[in-house]
Amino acid sequence: MRKKTIEDYVELIYILQHEKQKVHTSDIANTFDINPASVTEMFQKLSKEQYITYEKYNGVTLTPKGKKIAIQTKQKHDTLKHFLMILGVTEAIADEDACRIEHTITPLTMEKLTKFVKFVNQTDGHQRWLDHYKYFDKTGKIIRCTPETESQCPIHGRHHEHLS
Repeated sequence: MRKKTIEDYVELIYILQHEKQKVHTSDIANTFDINPASVTEMFQKLSKEQYITYEKYNGVTLTPKGKKIAIQTKQKHDTLKHFLMILGVTEAIADEDACRIEHTITPLTMEKLTKFVKFVNQTDGHQRWLDHYKYFDKTGKIIRCTPETESQCPIHGRHHEHLS
């Protein structure tokens, strides 16, 4: 069974379990837009590998093994999505791309991205460099301003226009 498939299923089951106790074939089939019989077949495989507890016609729940993978996958997804949104990617595209990247990213790169997102989120005060990046992203122009030259800065000067 492919790692991506396992991660996609257990992550979705994890998310859906917050709404209801047991997740049913139709819940997964509707979300993934696939045939319910394919979901049943995957549930049987996931059960055999001890990622889920599957009771025919009664739905599934995650095992501790499945829950661990689901939480790790969801954390990767959320971090990647947030990182892409910091770069200026729309939420919908960031969500879609995070789904693709979360299965292939190396642990070292994921660790660095997690630290970066945490740093950006916890940095107090004004993030001049992030404003400069957003300006560069929109205009292609690199701005070099410091607190001493801020009044002449097209981003931070008195008559600047904010880039969001």
